[in-house]
Amino acid sequence: MRTLRGVRIVTWNVNSVKQRVPRLLPWLDERKPDVVCLQETKLTDDAFGALLDDELHARGYEAAVHGQGAWNGVAILSKVGIEDVVRGIPDGPGFPDPEARAVTATCGGIRFTCVYVPNGRAPDDPHYAYKLEWVSALKDMVEAGPEAKVVLGDVNIAPTDDDVFDPAAYVGSTHVTAPERDALASLQALGLRDVVRDRWPDERVFSYWDYRAGMFHKDLGMRIDLVLASAPVAERVKAAWIDRQARKGSGPSDHAPVIVDLDEAPDGDIGPVVPPPSAKPAKRGSHKLPQSP
Repeated sequence: MRTLRGVRIVTWNVNSVKQRVPRLLPWLDERKPDVVCLQETKLTDDAFGALLDDELHARGYEAAVHGQGAWNGVAILSKVGIEDVVRGIPDGPGFPDPEARAVTATCGGIRFTCVYVPNGRAPDDPHYAYKLEWVSALKDMVEAGPEAKVVLGDVNIAPTDDDVFDPAAYVGSTHVTAPERDALASLQALGLRDVVRDRWPDERVFSYWDYRAGMFHKDLGMRIDLVLASAPVAERVKAAWIDRQARKGSGPSDHAPVIVDLDEAPDGDIGPVVPPPSAKPAKRGSHKLPQSP
């Protein structure tokens, strides 16, 4: 497949595609992405097709789907072709059985792996060990792939303390522990660059805000939705930003889309978070996570 120019890439955890259809379809029409990676679709492949095939085809998208009823589920939507689809991680771990957490396809000359990394639940939970094993298996699969590649999705790991609103609020929680961050760093050591952080190294950038306790309006979030690109792709990036507008209003996901433009930036190089939050950064220690006592 020939390499295409002027490609807009998106990752978005929609937290149930069925619930998000009234927002997803108008958003596709507005932002006009070429490759869209969705997580937490929460539908079987057949149910996903029955719900969206006609609407997606009308907009020029093909879809590679790896679904699971009520849980997990990932999908790649592409206007630039889909080839060599692989569902899941071959020989990867399960909990106890393999789950619908990864789908890979070549679109526009780039190998995309859309991931929904296990949450981990708590550092002493068996799900946490599963999370680390899963990321290790993902690394092995990605390492064997072609040079031009992107791993993107909800990785459920904040790469550094700069990617959470207050490191103190997360002490004892998943998403920020050293083993998780080491696993992510090992994946990135394959030559995958965090293109949002590369472009905005000193900015406050979040992609996820808990539904509870007004976390979004207070801008008490995390950056756990990443686009990790190999050098041949990363060098083409002209804009990389979080579409915070899509987290506003009625019936949003708790995640916002991450948008990366290759070769050209239709909306300009407009900032790390669009529109920027109105809330001032919270003082350290002034807020706890909603589930904390």
